[in-house]
Amino acid sequence: MNRLSNADQQEIAKFDRVSRMWWDDAGPMRMLHVINPLRSAFILGQIEPPRPKILDVGCGGGILAEALARSGASVTAIDLSQPTLEAARRHAAAHGLEIDYRDMSVEQIAQEAQSGFDAVTCMEMLEHVPDPREVIAACAGLLKPGGRAFFSTIDRSLKAFLFAILAGEYVLRLLPRGTHQYRRLIRPQELRDWARSSGLEFAAIASLLYNPLTRRFRMAPDRADINYMACFVKKG
Repeated sequence: MNRLSNADQQEIAKFDRVSRMWWDDAGPMRMLHVINPLRSAFILGQIEPPRPKILDVGCGGGILAEALARSGASVTAIDLSQPTLEAARRHAAAHGLEIDYRDMSVEQIAQEAQSGFDAVTCMEMLEHVPDPREVIAACAGLLKPGGRAFFSTIDRSLKAFLFAILAGEYVLRLLPRGTHQYRRLIRPQELRDWARSSGLEFAAIASLLYNPLTRRFRMAPDRADINYMACFVKKG
């Protein structure tokens, strides 16, 4: 399979340009550093094995992958931005972390490692690919029976447009301008339907809510509001 068959070259180029700034917690990726403890807690709270085998899809510079590795997980992480992967490898090596970083798509690795992982994480990525359903199906194929898939994205709603895009990117500048395209955002029910069609059962959902006064995020369980995360279990 062509590694770029379900990839947006413009999106990859966008992340290539910021590859050196992934680990600058005051730079363009600072919000990922802020929310990472919350999303890590959501993921690790749903996984049962003591040393799970986890695949991180669209890993970027490795912010989540490193947190999972520090928890004791065996982590494989994939991305299509080569400069970003180089930055991830350098940072992990400098901190003594063993993470298997690979330059490949989730569709490619799904052809090699069917049913091989206890968990697959795909955070802040679905809204950046042409066909998110294809990514979800590949993630499902990579899971062992009973394994868990984690996805995070942004709701396609007026509220999300106002707060995540207009306020987040243009007013508060929490993210670089142009990070998200409204038409590519995903409604929670769409995500559930696509996951179900790939053999995944819904397990949990939570939202990351931002307080502009304290400049902090908090996790709201059982709620799908703007920035949300969902966990699904593979049948069988």
